[in-house]
Amino acid sequence: MTMTKEITVKDLNVVQFVEEKVKEISRTVGDGLAINALSGGVDSSAVTMLGHRALGDRLHTYFIDNGIMREGEPERIVAIFKKMGVNVEIIDAQDEFFSALKGVTDPEEKREAITQTFYKKVFGRLVKSSGAQYLLQGTILTDIDETIAGIKRQHNVFEQLGIDPQAAFGYKIIEPLVQLRKDGVRKVAQGVGLPEEIYHRMPFPGPALSARVIGEATRERIATVRAATVIVEEELAGCGAFQYMAILHQDRVTGMRDNKRDFGLQIEIRCWDSVDARQAHPTRLPYETLETLAQRILKAVPGVVSVTYNIATKPPSTIEAI
Repeated sequence: MTMTKEITVKDLNVVQFVEEKVKEISRTVGDGLAINALSGGVDSSAVTMLGHRALGDRLHTYFIDNGIMREGEPERIVAIFKKMGVNVEIIDAQDEFFSALKGVTDPEEKREAITQTFYKKVFGRLVKSSGAQYLLQGTILTDIDETIAGIKRQHNVFEQLGIDPQAAFGYKIIEPLVQLRKDGVRKVAQGVGLPEEIYHRMPFPGPALSARVIGEATRERIATVRAATVIVEEELAGCGAFQYMAILHQDRVTGMRDNKRDFGLQIEIRCWDSVDARQAHPTRLPYETLETLAQRILKAVPGVVSVTYNIATKPPSTIEAI
């Protein structure tokens, strides 16, 4: 296992870093083709722009619509990158992902199901049909740290798990951002000309909204957490926190509607202050904000009877629920 040397944000020379990574990608791919998946997060967005500078049309960029993204995400991200001169093709793979997630409740098994569906099935087909020999990927140092430590398996880490992507999936992986943490990636994203709505964007998990559903991630349960996510992101957009989210719990809880008992759903809200995601503290949100969140979710999201706020720190908690 190779060790990755960290470049701290203090030591990061963005112009030099971008020039070096563009040359490195160009040298590695040569006259061949590379492929990458754009999720709209700052990591994959920065990698897309580095690859675009290095390879132009020889980088094929796809947005995999797995059915577990936020509201309107595919269309919004594709439009942003079209303005940047990058063509992104949307691939509808919803049925495959929900089929892979059917009956799966264990967090690690969920992550594994998404990894296998993404890399072996959906992306495997795209690589073969495109003729690409390389996959550009936005793995960062925190992903590697958490995988090695066994905190949680990151969907995009292979070498650290002893997996040879060439043998397992049929392509080589290029990871230009592995020396950086999130604060450094934001600087690079800004340096390659991405808009503020991307380089200041909140982190979002690789397993997407399935990481915010405790238990089985069905279409119905994803729709519930997606609706709650819209409200949480609208209400907390100006709070200055590192990350905020809605989580759907597994068990039904006792509630009341129309003077009758109602076994309904529970949404947990998390909002974090952090720099690099290694440590995090719950944001001290005004109680009025919490009340507004609860009232909106209870009114707008069908079946919800309970809204809670997480006040545990990381560690021992983690930013995402699973």
